[in-house]
Amino acid sequence: MDLMSLTAVTLGKKIKAGEVSVAEAAKACMDSIERYDSEYNCFVTVADREGVMKQAEEIQKKIDNGELTGPLAGVPVAIKDNMCLNGMLTTCSSKILSNFVPTYTSEAVEKLIEAGMVIVGKTNMDEFAMGSTTETSYYGETKNPWDKNKVPGGSSGGSAAAVAAEEVVCALGSDTGGSIRQPASFCGVTGIKPTYGRVSRYGLIAYGSSLDQIGPLAKDVTDCAALLEIISQYDKKDSTSVNRDDNDFTGALVDDVKGLKIGLPRDYFSEGLDPDIKDAVYAAAKKLEEKGAIVEEFDLGMVEYTIPTYYIIAAAEASSNLERFDGVKYGYRTDSYTDLHNMYKKSRSEGFGPEVKRRIMLGSFVLSSGYYDAYYVKALKAKALIKRAYDKAFEKYDIILGPVAPTTALKMGESLSDPIKMYLGDVYTVPVNLAGLPGISLPCGYDRDGMPIGLQMVSDAFNEKTIIRAAYAYEQTREYKRPADVAERGQN
Repeated sequence: MDLMSLTAVTLGKKIKAGEVSVAEAAKACMDSIERYDSEYNCFVTVADREGVMKQAEEIQKKIDNGELTGPLAGVPVAIKDNMCLNGMLTTCSSKILSNFVPTYTSEAVEKLIEAGMVIVGKTNMDEFAMGSTTETSYYGETKNPWDKNKVPGGSSGGSAAAVAAEEVVCALGSDTGGSIRQPASFCGVTGIKPTYGRVSRYGLIAYGSSLDQIGPLAKDVTDCAALLEIISQYDKKDSTSVNRDDNDFTGALVDDVKGLKIGLPRDYFSEGLDPDIKDAVYAAAKKLEEKGAIVEEFDLGMVEYTIPTYYIIAAAEASSNLERFDGVKYGYRTDSYTDLHNMYKKSRSEGFGPEVKRRIMLGSFVLSSGYYDAYYVKALKAKALIKRAYDKAFEKYDIILGPVAPTTALKMGESLSDPIKMYLGDVYTVPVNLAGLPGISLPCGYDRDGMPIGLQMVSDAFNEKTIIRAAYAYEQTREYKRPADVAERGQN
């Protein structure tokens, strides 16, 4: 039995039933990473095998004693390398944190550990989550398992690619402007960006504090719902955490969309969208309509303002958040310097990559005297208008349906040579973060080259159950497909 080809929930059931031991699951995962990660570069840090097997042994005892009864107890999981884990290197895929080992664990990861999941390593990402391709990583780019000449998306590309390549069965990512949903789309897996405040950000190394959210990446909606249920708990250590008692997401896994009102924004289907993606999204809407949903087209508005609004706010917050990385308290420090100011300058110049520097400079500019009102304050006003446009839409619709990205996975190097093109690729995902809403990406077809296409569903704040229900119902009309190289493994 190829354990890594199973879904996380299926593997969890087999562990609970005694058909598979936690040690066997952990060994299969570590073997897969060891054998295949040199091809894809999904991981920055892999946990030591001895430590993983010790984890597995302790978890097995708790399962046998009835202490751990959750659906994912004993299941291996990877986490994006911007979430702190006590004692494990946490780099944000940046040279400036290449020697940083935190002394505490992020709350979301702590919840995975409490649920009895086995942490196997930290996945590759765009440096400080700044990018849409996982090419800006100090540790080299991650390759898309569907085509190694193409990007896996970003910034959670390592997590998405690790799931698609079956190096792990599930993973955590973070989403600031589409960084879970877009790589899920490019890699043919499923990813959920929760409502802002649903999941604690404590221990997540911040990029844009008002936008970042941790969420799951897995093979299907069921796995994502189970993972989201584990990490969605109130945390008093995070001032933006919201205390909710509606975290039973697996209860929303019902194949029933009768009467559900779905809106398709006309703004999303205009010039710039690949025709294969347009056809796949409309076909998905038709499937949901056949199941009893009410589907209508409408004008969302404000779409043309989302990219400039997002990049002004995100860059401004990034320039403030990254100020702490100065070579003094922790992280990389230059070898030679003349004085304190020179040490700051050289450490940051040598430690940060080009994309991070670009966004710090943009953020510092829009926050500077004379430009603060002209850019940053105006962006905040636009953000409020974007939220208002969604509020108006959700007075009529339960879900907004659309594409995740205007294209499927791009060739390596295409976006890095033209950063503006990379920024414009976020047009369908960034408004969800600006409005603090939940969104899901799941596979809905393939383009002319056989690359996966993602379908995005967005709902009103804290209505994750609605998108999980609709996504699950749609998922029943399609089978999960594996990349060709991955599918061939079991035949060799």
